[in-house]
Amino acid sequence: MRSIQLQNDSLVEIATFLVRRWSGSDRMVVEISDRIETKTRLKENRTILAPLEKRIGDDFQRYRQFRTSLWHEAMRVRYCKKILSNDHAFGFILNAMETKRTEQLGRKVWRGMDDEIIFNYAYMLISRPQLHTVYGKARMVEAFYQYFMFGAIKGEIQHSHFERIKKASALARKIVKETIKEGQGTEWLEKNVSRIVRILDIDSLLTIPVSFPLMKAGMALTEEELRRVLKVISKNMEGDFGEVDTDAVLRGDNVIDEYKVLLDENEKTENKGLAPEPVGIRIPATKGVDETAIYDPGLINKLKIKFREWRSGWKEQHHRFGDEFDEENYVEGGHEPFFTDIKKSIKIKIVILLDHSSSVSSEALEYKKATLALCEVLSFLRVKFAVYAFSTQDRAVVCWSLKPDNAKWNNVSAKRLARVVANGSTPLAEVYDKMFPVLQAKRPDIFLTLTDGEPSDPDAVRNMTKSLKGLGMSMVALGLGPNTPRAATIANNLRRLGYERTMAVSRLNDIPSKVMRILEA
Repeated sequence: MRSIQLQNDSLVEIATFLVRRWSGSDRMVVEISDRIETKTRLKENRTILAPLEKRIGDDFQRYRQFRTSLWHEAMRVRYCKKILSNDHAFGFILNAMETKRTEQLGRKVWRGMDDEIIFNYAYMLISRPQLHTVYGKARMVEAFYQYFMFGAIKGEIQHSHFERIKKASALARKIVKETIKEGQGTEWLEKNVSRIVRILDIDSLLTIPVSFPLMKAGMALTEEELRRVLKVISKNMEGDFGEVDTDAVLRGDNVIDEYKVLLDENEKTENKGLAPEPVGIRIPATKGVDETAIYDPGLINKLKIKFREWRSGWKEQHHRFGDEFDEENYVEGGHEPFFTDIKKSIKIKIVILLDHSSSVSSEALEYKKATLALCEVLSFLRVKFAVYAFSTQDRAVVCWSLKPDNAKWNNVSAKRLARVVANGSTPLAEVYDKMFPVLQAKRPDIFLTLTDGEPSDPDAVRNMTKSLKGLGMSMVALGLGPNTPRAATIANNLRRLGYERTMAVSRLNDIPSKVMRILEA
């Protein structure tokens, strides 16, 4: 099986299709978040799942876990009346019993899920903590969960406690069975949870710690280790699933074709809009890149609010005191409307070139945060733009295509930006020469260069600037300096290179606002 990092866009698309198909609810939406545990919010028609990279195993194994977790959440949507929080013992125990109840109901409809459920249970057991790492009464709840769900516990526990756990687990299974037999639902189970609580001798409001995998996310088990856990799970669940073929479970025959199709679609999505680039222009690899480090949510949201106000032509202000406005009297008085929503838009096409020479390296992270925020705002305002960068790799200058003008700005583009390493000199003329065929074909309205240093060959840059202006585009440069005097010097030097307009910033967070001024002009 080839290895490829599935993009969240691709996962959300297929997950949304599956959760709607499985649950029977066309209103369900799927969100992927690494900040909270997997859960479903019934009132919001929303399922939140942990991303693949937070799961254990190789790429295919992690996808199978992701898919089965989604199926379990879909069964909750289909059969549950309420879903309580796992933060306290009562909700934790109820949700565990609901998992078994909805699973048994769901298996009657989706018969092909048995192997995937067994496979997922193996990894769920692996991910549970050793009992000696759980303290206080929460250890009893964790031991109950493991024995009830998997028929086994990890670690040792007092004999008297283990007897309680076996008794509580047997009762829980009996209650689930009776609930299904009587055609009852969540309310029936909820009324019986207190019986489990009493056997375990715990407080129903006992806080339950979040369980984290003991293995590093993404780490793969050996086939022998996984097979051993699967045999334990299969034997303990023979009463529910019958005899299980562990070899078939390992292969994942029911899912492998779906996974291959997803890989193909993911590759198409990742390369959508990427036509073959001219010689000298390359596309950064995105495998294994964590783009979250260059996201600055505060800066992005601040800019989006600012330019939302700019686009609508008015802003909302909140004060502690003010005059009350009687809109009914105003309308009845026949007054003309006192405000209009003008909906500004930017029709300009722009190509942005980012300097990633070695002089940027000391501020590379903040530089990327600022430029990413700029791209987020441009995308928010639906500006047609393309982004390129240049750096030196293997002693040769490389021009990187981060986002073509006909592709959307998304996490793939952000990964490409994060991948580029600041290195080398500032051979602007050579970079312009490499980009000339693209610019000649696309003919943007503005070609903006962000740079913090003087070019290696100023005369060559002047000649290339003149040639590019001949294509009918406006040549603009934004200088980046460590302080105001240096930024002003850089802007003055850039002015001598033939740019029609030059600007400068000494604070990287000012980059988006400066660029937007260029587009508004």
